[in-house]
Amino acid sequence: MAEAAGQGEDPGDAKLIQQAVDEDRILVTIDTDFGLLIHAEERPHRGLVRLPDVPAPKRIAIFSDLLARHAADLEARAIVAVRSGLVRISHPAARNSRK
Repeated sequence: MAEAAGQGEDPGDAKLIQQAVDEDRILVTIDTDFGLLIHAEERPHRGLVRLPDVPAPKRIAIFSDLLARHAADLEARAIVAVRSGLVRISHPAARNSRK
């Protein structure tokens, strides 16, 4: 995924989600708002990894481990959140069954 910070002015969360969809990419963020947009507004996505409280030096190692362990979940467009060292995975089918 192209780094949003390298794109100049912040295009906004909705545009970043749409760009990830258009490019068939998983969105990786420290921002919790993306999960809210996906759940509350049911925006389409190609997968989301949230690392909101992971210190910057540890993000690469944690993300590499997530890719190794949860590649199938991410390919299935799950939302993967890491908070306080715990990994939570939310699958699209699980979200849709709550309607």
